[in-house]
Amino acid sequence: MENLKKSVIKIAYTRDHANLPSPQRSLIPFLYMASSLYKLGLSLRHHFYLYGIFRKHRLPVPVISVGNLTWGGNGKTPMVEFIALWLAGSGISPLILNRGYAGGDEARMLRRHLSGSSIKVGIGADRRATAAWYFNKYGYVESQSSTLTEKHCLEQVGNLPKSEKIGAVILDDGMQHWSLHHDLEVVMFNGITLLGNGQLLPLGPLREPLAALKRADVAIIHHANLVSAQNIEDFVIMLRKIKDSLTVVFTEMCPLFFFEVTNINSIISLGTFSKSVVLCVSAIGSADAFVQTMQKIGAYHVDRLDFSDHHVFQDRDIELIKIKLEELEKKFASKPVIVVTEKDYDRDPMTLKGLHPYRVFALRSQLQIMHTKGCSENSFKTLLESAVRVKLSSVRRYSELKVCS
Repeated sequence: MENLKKSVIKIAYTRDHANLPSPQRSLIPFLYMASSLYKLGLSLRHHFYLYGIFRKHRLPVPVISVGNLTWGGNGKTPMVEFIALWLAGSGISPLILNRGYAGGDEARMLRRHLSGSSIKVGIGADRRATAAWYFNKYGYVESQSSTLTEKHCLEQVGNLPKSEKIGAVILDDGMQHWSLHHDLEVVMFNGITLLGNGQLLPLGPLREPLAALKRADVAIIHHANLVSAQNIEDFVIMLRKIKDSLTVVFTEMCPLFFFEVTNINSIISLGTFSKSVVLCVSAIGSADAFVQTMQKIGAYHVDRLDFSDHHVFQDRDIELIKIKLEELEKKFASKPVIVVTEKDYDRDPMTLKGLHPYRVFALRSQLQIMHTKGCSENSFKTLLESAVRVKLSSVRRYSELKVCS
């Protein structure tokens, strides 16, 4: 099954299928048929919402959707965390709605990072029901105009109120979650893989046709620091042709430190492995970005073992990793170390501990907005604030700002 997943991914990100090995080319007719059925189902679902057969519901607080048009590796979870921290820092207690897909590794990572804050992480496939449960337990911000004015004024003097009441919802992986109304639509792209072969699932990586970008307010090109400026410029031009008013933002993952999986509280500097042989082991959507980051950090030698996104490590996988480690140790006459992503750690920390006597470390990284012409972290936060403000204050939003002047 793992090899089949890898073959499908290879096909999805190869534009010229003639260059594929014969076993992978033999899959294409089946994938084409499945992709056609997927397109039909997508069209039917769209029309069901369009004609009111399926209902779209509004939540009583602003909803910021962070989603994508392609599968995996687009930086959704780090962006959700970035927005949640900004909201909490602005005195607005956010609720993150995560569906808990594939064992919930992303949700566990969010809860670990955000513990102790006013940020809540709700997990469940029925995100409307999950939101209702949290609204019943904690309440939500009902006073629209006066609450916003108070928060804006207190923000100026750095004295934000602490409240458990939910003031906004962040919909993790929300672009295709049409049953809830979105006040701001943020769509993420992986700058390394972009649109792959441009086909719909499962023949390609697209979850919707590109025309869906017309619903988006912001396009985030993630891992933009690992891609040539020309490729980025060409992609932005293509985005603008679909929706000229689309705000385009560039992000990168900045490595902070390592921690050992046997001691999550350890903090190990990035330069520690400059003379080490490193094996990158990952089951994420964008292994290339992870490996390139490790290479930029610097190590004597960097090797890799990639598994499909959300893959749960089995005993046979651990044996495969150990064989690779033994090969590296024999080749370089030095005991290699294993480096995984935080998502891999949160998926199954106990299994990773089974790699003893080899040491396993997780890389802690943080999303950052890249400062480019026409875009900065401050301008992106202003856009987020505007979306929240419009929902909270309605037509009185401009007059209220004058109270503080």
